[in-house]
Amino acid sequence: MFTGIIESLGTIAALETSGTNKIFWVSSPISHELKIDQSVAHNGVCLTVDALKDGQHRVTAIAETLEKTNLGELQPGDLLNLERCMVMNGRIDGHIVQGHVDGTGTCTGVKDLDGSWEYRFSIDPQFAPLIIEKGSICINGTSLTLFNVTTDSFSVAIIPYTYEHTNINQLVPGSKVNLEFDMIGKYVNRLRSLSTGT
Repeated sequence: MFTGIIESLGTIAALETSGTNKIFWVSSPISHELKIDQSVAHNGVCLTVDALKDGQHRVTAIAETLEKTNLGELQPGDLLNLERCMVMNGRIDGHIVQGHVDGTGTCTGVKDLDGSWEYRFSIDPQFAPLIIEKGSICINGTSLTLFNVTTDSFSVAIIPYTYEHTNINQLVPGSKVNLEFDMIGKYVNRLRSLSTGT
């Protein structure tokens, strides 16, 4: 479990293909603190550390993960948002995040508001029941608040700290992002669909 509060940025140092899997070597300020078998969110995707060396850690993304996320499009040198799993004895500054990406969205616009930034994203309309005005969403692993919600799009506002300490500043119109919708909303939607048979 995660909170969507990004702990560090990492850089893809090397990328390998093994069958249908992709193997990422990631260099980051927290890599030397990690241990093998630890869960770490990479752009919001929960992956298991399977090797360590020289200030880098290695993770493997399988075909299922590559199909549902933007990890398959990443290249050496690209930045990743990183978060270690939450400690259950403190405050949750974001919201409860599983690291299980539901799908991807596309950045459709960026506005510089002279002190903050507004990003607009489009989504598959099938996800419309999972987004609400002022609700929570995780974009590339970052916990954010939605507004201007429609059936196939939404906006988020970005403060300077988030802009400087995550990879959202790399997004441009057309960029694909990983989305994880609010877990409580997903359960409520599932119960509603079972009760109505839709």
